[in-house]
Amino acid sequence: MEKKLPLEECSISQIYIEGQKAITYKIPVYQRNYAWEEDQIRALIKDVYDSFKTSKPKYYIGTLVTYKRDEGVYEVIDGQQRLTTIYIILKVLGIKNIRNRLTYEARKVSAATIGRLDDYPDMGDEVDEAIINGYKYAQKAIDENEIVETGKRQDFIQYLLHNVHIIHYNVPKDVDLNHYFEVMNSRGEQLEKHEIIKSKLSQCLKHNEDIATFNHVWEACSEMNIYIQQALDDVAVFGKHLDTFNANDFDDIPHKNDSEGKVNIKHLLNGATSKIDDKDDDMERKDKFQPIIDFPNFLLIVLKITMSEYEGFDPTAFILDDKELIEEFDKSLDTVVDREVFAKDFVFYLLKGRYYLDNYIVHHTLIEKEAVGENPWNLQYYYYEKKKGYPVNLIGQKKQDIQDELVHLLSMFEVTFTPRQRKNYLYYCLMYLFENEEPSGEDYLKFLQKLAAKYFYNVYLNRDSLSERNQPKPNAFDEVLMKNGELNVDDIGCEGVDYKAVFEDIYQKGKADVPLYVFNYTDYLLWKKYLEELRGKSLKRESKERASFFKALGCSDFGLDFFDDFYFSRTRKSLEHYYPQAKARNYDTISNNDLNCFGNFAMIGAEANSSGSDWDPKAKLDHYDDRKSNPVSVASIKFKIMMQRCKDNNGWNAEDIQQHQERMLNIIFES
Repeated sequence: MEKKLPLEECSISQIYIEGQKAITYKIPVYQRNYAWEEDQIRALIKDVYDSFKTSKPKYYIGTLVTYKRDEGVYEVIDGQQRLTTIYIILKVLGIKNIRNRLTYEARKVSAATIGRLDDYPDMGDEVDEAIINGYKYAQKAIDENEIVETGKRQDFIQYLLHNVHIIHYNVPKDVDLNHYFEVMNSRGEQLEKHEIIKSKLSQCLKHNEDIATFNHVWEACSEMNIYIQQALDDVAVFGKHLDTFNANDFDDIPHKNDSEGKVNIKHLLNGATSKIDDKDDDMERKDKFQPIIDFPNFLLIVLKITMSEYEGFDPTAFILDDKELIEEFDKSLDTVVDREVFAKDFVFYLLKGRYYLDNYIVHHTLIEKEAVGENPWNLQYYYYEKKKGYPVNLIGQKKQDIQDELVHLLSMFEVTFTPRQRKNYLYYCLMYLFENEEPSGEDYLKFLQKLAAKYFYNVYLNRDSLSERNQPKPNAFDEVLMKNGELNVDDIGCEGVDYKAVFEDIYQKGKADVPLYVFNYTDYLLWKKYLEELRGKSLKRESKERASFFKALGCSDFGLDFFDDFYFSRTRKSLEHYYPQAKARNYDTISNNDLNCFGNFAMIGAEANSSGSDWDPKAKLDHYDDRKSNPVSVASIKFKIMMQRCKDNNGWNAEDIQQHQERMLNIIFES
């Protein structure tokens, strides 16, 4: 009978304070020195504090692997960075009743430093600087999160001790540690949360064939940088040309004959998970791309889709953040009546979701540096013919306008919501594709146009949906788009509302709180205006149509190539004052209202912003408008219009700002 690897979910109090006998966690000499930096420590403390403020029942901090060397002495095999950071935080918070020790083997300075943290800052001359810096960073982060108040501090301490949990497993004596270290070294990191989820779900299944099929699909779906049809090239699922999705449920997936049995933590640690069949041994030949989401966060989107099939599910209470991965799956498992059915449904939706993600959502190419005129975003499906597979544009050449607009809309959403936990748009897109299987290009485009407009009018022009800094509140998108559990992209805005006035009221002059989505949606509408009025007409510069088009933009004709070359760059993350703040402060030549308003802002690359934010408008024009040497201007149509107006008027002043804002708002709301 197999001996199971001891696995326990422990609170921080159970790790460091509770227990009948005191124990020592010893960091062995083969482990690297403590190395967490300020951003890692700050992020951990902020996450715990945010969980504390929202009264989340549990916050998972990761995994800890130990091996019992002697009575009361546990060698830390994996997870020592988190274990040390938590110990430092406890010391910063002034907790005195820590009975379990943390020390270092054969590192006297490190051991002495960690053992004397109660004496900080009087630590003597010989100290471990990384540990001391960790203490300083933790102290600073605690101050930043307002945990210094006495009452709040004590409540936070109790939350940290009892509600912050770690997955702790102690390697048994009979395990071959040499093999264990070989596995851990090949992994390069501790057991991930999604691997724990895989173990939990597979244990809901009763039959070995189901478990083997579950593992096979899971492993294929976890390869996020290739088409799912390449990782699982099964004609029963994807058809003769691997370009359709033919399965209706889990039982339609060809089952594997495998007696491997249920996956548990020991299987995972010993690398006993099933491997996907890969008929193409040359991985370099596969059509790899940069995925827009990682596997854990994709699992959450699929879980949300799966749970939407269950009565009583509230999508607004679901958190799309991989920090909540285990908690969200635990809540779902506690909710469903039949866990076996749930596990089968989930892995089926996982496979179907990957098909739609890969074939109907944009990918970013593997290029290291973006170049002018080369759109790095692709919207392609996988097609297999004559023993060869390759990606093909989703929409044929006869409908190039639809293909291009789909790419712009999807990449607009992606560059706006790059953080993995903010991809609500991806959930809505997949929900639509699940409900309207393999839609026509025209129907898909209409859906995305409505989704983009509903984001703009029902969220970004709705004070009730926005925070004081004009950012969407938690669950703002779900509250607007999910009605009675159903996706609704209709009912955009409200009849009779003057949205131009609403815009000017929310994004008042003098305030810099204009969200990235507003700029991206503006650029999309500017490109759309070009598509509808000029593209493909071969009009000469002096033609009335071109003159009318650029007059509406508020600048002279700067050519049409710019519109054809435009794409939504991932680098456009920095809010640029075209008339610089420094010049306004030094010479008092422009009011704060004009300085900080939509008409004086553009989105550009962060690197360009840091290098030229204080240049005057004409200097920026000289540096930014050379598309061959510096593609900054390509990042934004709005910014290009601003620079062209600056060139027309030999400068950029308050009148230019006001008129530019008026022109942009006219185009936005006339559309």
